[in-house]
Amino acid sequence: MLERYGHGGDLRTAEETYGFPARQFIDFSSNMNPFGPPEGVKRVLLQYAEQIDRYPDPAVRGLRAKLAQLHRVDEQSILIGNGAAELIDLVVRAIKPSMTTLAYPCFTEYGDAIIKAGGSIAPVMLSPENDFALTESMLDECNACFYMLGSPNNPTGQLVDPALIMKLVYRGATVVVDEAFMDFIPEEEKFTLIREAVNHDRLFVIRSMTKFYAIPGVRLGYMVGAPQQITALRKLQVPWSVNSLAQLIGEAVLDEQEYAARTMEWLRVERPWLIGRLEELGLRVVPGAVNYLLVQLPEQPGLTAASLQYEMGRMGVLIRDASHFIGLDESYCRFAIKLRHQNEWLLQALERGLAKFQEAGIR
Repeated sequence: MLERYGHGGDLRTAEETYGFPARQFIDFSSNMNPFGPPEGVKRVLLQYAEQIDRYPDPAVRGLRAKLAQLHRVDEQSILIGNGAAELIDLVVRAIKPSMTTLAYPCFTEYGDAIIKAGGSIAPVMLSPENDFALTESMLDECNACFYMLGSPNNPTGQLVDPALIMKLVYRGATVVVDEAFMDFIPEEEKFTLIREAVNHDRLFVIRSMTKFYAIPGVRLGYMVGAPQQITALRKLQVPWSVNSLAQLIGEAVLDEQEYAARTMEWLRVERPWLIGRLEELGLRVVPGAVNYLLVQLPEQPGLTAASLQYEMGRMGVLIRDASHFIGLDESYCRFAIKLRHQNEWLLQALERGLAKFQEAGIR
């Protein structure tokens, strides 16, 4: 099982499982920008040796200032963290909710953080018949005071209507919105709740910088909320949480406007193309909105996400077995969208893998 640690992108486990060096895999299990880090990251790395002997800025002032300018909010409303995962854990520890509503399937670390903090979970099960969309009627059935929602959601790729989230806030609930993949949305301004969060004590928005800028090895994310709430959270944060290299890289990538434009143009073209090709192979694609696709495999004897993952791994192609997400069965996989030549390699491996199970069923 490649998801030994609950995530995709575990190349060490892939090496141990299939016997190939990491560089020989094409990794569709991890949802990173396929262009790799922008040029500004390389410049920072080349210069970093000259300042590695200095402490990082404990207040992360340079990056906070650039993010405040980008989102047009006050710097005091922004908290930088060691990836979105640290901030998810931090806000749950701070609020200590006794009961949290999660809409499944969703990012596994939401539930992990809640359980570690001693809380309980009230599940809302999203329906495949409705393409796993979160609806107002589902939320109306909940009476919880704390919600953690992904928008776009992982692994479905579905956005949540901001009006539904604000309805929860106005009726007295505290809501944490994970917008880790929001950078990939062309109409980001229509869906993000960042500027709402600065005006509401019970609304927090978490963003990741690792997905869009392809820097998962440098843990970097940020949270936006009301200034007094962010100040309280900062006091609970582990000192020196964000190292100086991460801070410098964060500042550098925000200047990469050409990189961002190229990414959006790539996704505009590549996403519908790959969806069409996958559907031609008989897979059902959930109509999400980001740089990954949740797909359901056709019914064939012996064909499961786990068995297909193993066969494709032997061909050097890694995919995510999405059955490990609560609310999905063994027929669901998740694929990152990559560059055209890589996507063609995925399709070729898929075609060969699916044919193997089809032939076995005929025999």
